Amino acid sequence: MKLFNKTLLAVAVTLASSQVMASGFQLNSQSATGIGRAFAGDAVIADNASVLSRNPAAMALFDTDAISVGLTYADISVDVKDVNFAGGAVDLGSIDDAGTSKAIPNLYYIHPINDKFAVGFAAFSNFGTGTDASSLSKNQAAAPFDLLGETEVTTVNFNTSISYRINDMFSIGLGIDAIYGEGLLTRNAGATPLVDVDADGWAFGGILGATFELDQDNRFGVSYRFSPTVNVKGDINTITTQDLSAAGLGNQVIATSFDSLDVPLADIFQFAGFHQLTPKFAVHYTVQHTSWSVFEQITAKDGANTIATGQLAGTQLPAVSSVALKEYKWKDSWLFSVGGTYTINDQFTVRAGYMHDQGIVDEISSISFPDSDRNWFTAGMSYNINLHNTLDFGIAYIKGDEVNMIENSAITGPVNAITESSGIYYSVQYSYSF
Repeated sequence: MKLFNKTLLAVAVTLASSQVMASGFQLNSQSATGIGRAFAGDAVIADNASVLSRNPAAMALFDTDAISVGLTYADISVDVKDVNFAGGAVDLGSIDDAGTSKAIPNLYYIHPINDKFAVGFAAFSNFGTGTDASSLSKNQAAAPFDLLGETEVTTVNFNTSISYRINDMFSIGLGIDAIYGEGLLTRNAGATPLVDVDADGWAFGGILGATFELDQDNRFGVSYRFSPTVNVKGDINTITTQDLSAAGLGNQVIATSFDSLDVPLADIFQFAGFHQLTPKFAVHYTVQHTSWSVFEQITAKDGANTIATGQLAGTQLPAVSSVALKEYKWKDSWLFSVGGTYTINDQFTVRAGYMHDQGIVDEISSISFPDSDRNWFTAGMSYNINLHNTLDFGIAYIKGDEVNMIENSAITGPVNAITESSGIYYSVQYSYSF
């Protein structure tokens, strides 16, 4: 029981972190134009201020101030099917609505100071979703309660960046990310709360970028995002059963409260290209690598242990300064996308794209992480109201692979399940160029 509570805490805080999971439920939702082209070329196209979320150097492509504000609605679907244990003797059934949906706003502003320098400010979300598989364990006398429950997450990335144009071909940029994340996780065995996590925190990271303009119609962009170790604080409580026979106390129910959790995150590298093939048609592409293999463990800090029940209830036990809660065997992941943009006339532009997004789960799978490779199919449109005002619309259908998985429960032993996740993103955006 001690092990599974630690695992659940790790899951809660991992979900509350920025840029978590290159696949999984990372929200590629930073703009309607990006969604419409599957984010192909988004680090260098620079058709509105949302490029700031991908590459600060691309601000050098702007001659006037630009602002973009948008909203994406992510309709997430998570299916957890044929959950069983004891060699299939106990079947908990299936649930087809374990995912929750999110409305994700974004805001960007770019200000060219002169023909060399530009500054920008942005607020957007890299992650925000939830799962709830608690219905699978309701009215069950025996179930893997440690694996089934509710998780809810929201993150916001506040970015400040600056760019510098070296010459007509090269520009560089850098930015600072202030990341706020909050997460909620509960796991209950009937009326007994096993895990109750309500935590939030801040972390700081950064991004470096560069652009190379071969000519007016062909350009490339590259960026590298340095991801921080996120320290999350709040109500982080567990109930465990521990054998204290060595101290003459026998088995005891222990309540543990941790002050914080540390979560190391992987860095992200991105390369993008844009080519205007004709006056009306352009192609663009992106390759992204996320180094999740460096992600090794979640560390809990400053744990206070108290006997929770019986005659010794309230007795303080030795504190725990640092505990490695969970081991992960994730793998590096790649994202590939390609898209096209067609200008119909001065008022209307249409775009479409395809993305293949690799999953990160390798040797250790989880019902709470129904991760897999995903394929994105996207389309979008821009309506230029006039020279300064533009409305953008984007839609994406995301389909994940069906995964047969086995996860070990500290209560029931190995649990078999089939997981599958998918979603539809609807996005709208308003942009103004001064």
